[in-house]
Amino acid sequence: MPEGDSIKTQKHYGRAFYPRFVKRFLDILSALIGLVFFGISFIIIAIMIRLDDKGPVFYNAPRIGQHGRPFTMYKYRTMYVDAPDIKEADGSTYNAPDDPRLTKVGAFLRRTSMDELPQVLNVLKGEMSIIGPRPDLAEEVALYDGEESLKLALKPGISGYAQVYGRNAIPWHERLALDVTYVKTQSFVLDVKVFFKTFAVVFTQEGVYGNDED
Repeated sequence: MPEGDSIKTQKHYGRAFYPRFVKRFLDILSALIGLVFFGISFIIIAIMIRLDDKGPVFYNAPRIGQHGRPFTMYKYRTMYVDAPDIKEADGSTYNAPDDPRLTKVGAFLRRTSMDELPQVLNVLKGEMSIIGPRPDLAEEVALYDGEESLKLALKPGISGYAQVYGRNAIPWHERLALDVTYVKTQSFVLDVKVFFKTFAVVFTQEGVYGNDED
């Protein structure tokens, strides 16, 4: 698909009534509620991170958002300061339970997905949604092929369709295909299903790491 046509198609999906108005209202409402949990957790998690390795509490992660716009995604820091970047063979970010870059507290935050809590701030800023495709790095976006760029039609989400139906346990390009499916079939009912399945996935810690069957 030529780049111009890809951008037009992205805007078509992104400008639909549901994501522009209904979903944004629900995002703000949900994020305000989530802000309470974030505030309560911050004191405990911040102390744990600081006691673990005395590094910064937050990791400001550069990501690519809706229509290819870069933004800073907020996370609790899970890795040692200045940890090296490690990639999988398909170009996606390395993610495994034995990752030597993870701090002790970071491994716990990653398993429970609590490292994502600060992203309620991104939702309030309008950079992310509660539900949507998970954002990628710029170098990962450069590897998109064919329809995969449609993932950029919507605001990235704290959780998403690919997150609850495969997560890191399936290859990266399969996750991208699920993201494209989500963009094409987005609806309030689908978002509700993903929202509630997120809790089940987080509780069971299903698919947190790649190759979970190992």
